[in-house]
Amino acid sequence: MAKKRARRANHKAGKRRPAASRQGYFRLVSDGGVFCVTVLIGVALVFAYIARDLPDTDVLWRSAGGPKITLLDSGGAPLRVHGASAGAPVRLADLPDYVPNAVLAVEDRNFYHHFGVNPVSVGRALFVNMRKGGVVQGGSTITQQLAKNIFLTNERTLKRKAQEFILALWLEQKFTKQEILTLYLNRVYFGAGAYGIDAASYRYFAKPARFLSLGEAAVLAGLLKAPSRFAPTHNPDDAGRRGRLVIDQMVTAGFLTQAEASEVVSRPIVVKASRLSSAPYFIDYIMSRVRVRAGEIDADLVVRTTFDRRMQEAAEIGMIAGIASADDGLAGAQSAAVILDDAGAVRAMIGGRDYRESQFNRAVQAKRQPGSAFKPFVFLAAVEAGVTADDIVLDAPLKIGKWAPDNYNSKFYGEVTVREAMVRSLNSATIRLQETVGRGNVRRTARAMGWAGKLNPGPALALGVDAVSPLQLASAYAPFANGGYRVEPHVIVSIETVDGDAVYRREGSYAGQAAPREAIAATNAMLESVVDWGTGRAAQTPGYRAAGKTGTSQESRDAWFAGHAGGLVGVIWVGRDDNAPMPGVTGGRAPAVMWREIMVRALPPVYVAPMVPIYDDPIAEVLKTRG
Repeated sequence: MAKKRARRANHKAGKRRPAASRQGYFRLVSDGGVFCVTVLIGVALVFAYIARDLPDTDVLWRSAGGPKITLLDSGGAPLRVHGASAGAPVRLADLPDYVPNAVLAVEDRNFYHHFGVNPVSVGRALFVNMRKGGVVQGGSTITQQLAKNIFLTNERTLKRKAQEFILALWLEQKFTKQEILTLYLNRVYFGAGAYGIDAASYRYFAKPARFLSLGEAAVLAGLLKAPSRFAPTHNPDDAGRRGRLVIDQMVTAGFLTQAEASEVVSRPIVVKASRLSSAPYFIDYIMSRVRVRAGEIDADLVVRTTFDRRMQEAAEIGMIAGIASADDGLAGAQSAAVILDDAGAVRAMIGGRDYRESQFNRAVQAKRQPGSAFKPFVFLAAVEAGVTADDIVLDAPLKIGKWAPDNYNSKFYGEVTVREAMVRSLNSATIRLQETVGRGNVRRTARAMGWAGKLNPGPALALGVDAVSPLQLASAYAPFANGGYRVEPHVIVSIETVDGDAVYRREGSYAGQAAPREAIAATNAMLESVVDWGTGRAAQTPGYRAAGKTGTSQESRDAWFAGHAGGLVGVIWVGRDDNAPMPGVTGGRAPAVMWREIMVRALPPVYVAPMVPIYDDPIAEVLKTRG
């Protein structure tokens, strides 16, 4: 009996032990759950701390500092703006395969196989850095680099690295691999102020990225590790060695065969960086017009402009050459130049002699008296009224009320033809012609040609006393170059968002007929004579029929030459910012020389036989000999 009771007791005790075990198991699970929740809360808090000041991802397609405005020249090349340039957005489909492959081979070979972060690369970098006792190697993927370049700074902290990790995961979830690589190629820095593959291609090889050779693509990919050190413009030897390393990496990655690699490295790479670094006055003016045309649109924009690199370079070099070959008297003087085509597109602009010293754009903002450069409008009005170049007008002392205008050097020629009055820029004869035609008609003609400034109601109107900017004067001269059609000077062809949505597109080039073609032709014939044997002889342009007019304001405070040749309109102004006189300086001297030096460089170097004059000028040789 006792044994039975003992067995029953032991049996009951055995039943109780599993209950105790279950309680312990539940307690363990409970404690584990609390621990896990605590860990998760801790991780969440850490994540929240790291993510609390993450940047706004809505600016992914926008550059830092607000919407990016990419300016393209007339050929589609990016313009340099204040030392930095951003290329036109490019798509992977527009690039040869070896361009992105070169970048992938040297920067992130496993790009298409990771989820934004490469654990193997990160582990290897941590191991190397621990051995070296500092950060000597990174394990960032292209996605992480993009996250850092767009959203973060370059500071080396754990927090920044964690934020980079989070953003990389977000990018991989939000975009395709192709979109991420496209963003990277358009944003990464290649040195020398060039951001993006297209800007780098223009900066180092003077071509769009879609035309890069394999060797050139390898050199650009090699820049990414250290843009300053491997820049081919400053360190061609290291750039070449780095480029060959990229080619080797492309072979290892399977992007190239060894035979293809051997052929590439055997070819020399020629750096063709553009000599034109910037045109700051022109860029400033373009940007002011972008704000007018685009308004308050909050998006990255691509702006195609009328800027012509070759003509801008011609203007800059020609201005220097003209100043160097001109007479003395220009010390302390400023100069400005504008080149338009016959449709009003501004192709080149110089707003002063040194942008670093003064950002005041004299080509646009300075309003000065054009002097005799206004006279072609008087003669055009006369031609429209029926006057011919061979008609006679008196050049003698003249007095209107208390006003008695004088000729240059107080020299009068008596009875002269209308042509000679223009060619010699005779004040007295021009005023008589104006008074015969009527000042109202002269003002209407000037307005019809595109004159934008005020117009004097008195007899001094003929002498160009109304202030105008070089750009405005060039615009008013454009109808002389295009057969008589008024133009609107412009620097913007189109504005689009980076997604291709149209913001502004210029429609049409001409604003209406300014004057009959016959009247324009007759006036041009006289303007050609000005250059052939008159006050503008220094502006003669070999191979082209140049037509233009000199201008000198009172006491030589302003000196001008305005004219056209080969379909281009050019205006040169020289003067002092304080409006002080320039003794001995006239429009037929320094400005005419500058105009010639610019136009011979801006016009195509195709010389043709001079055009047969459209007018009969039997006394030209005689007039050339008159004193």
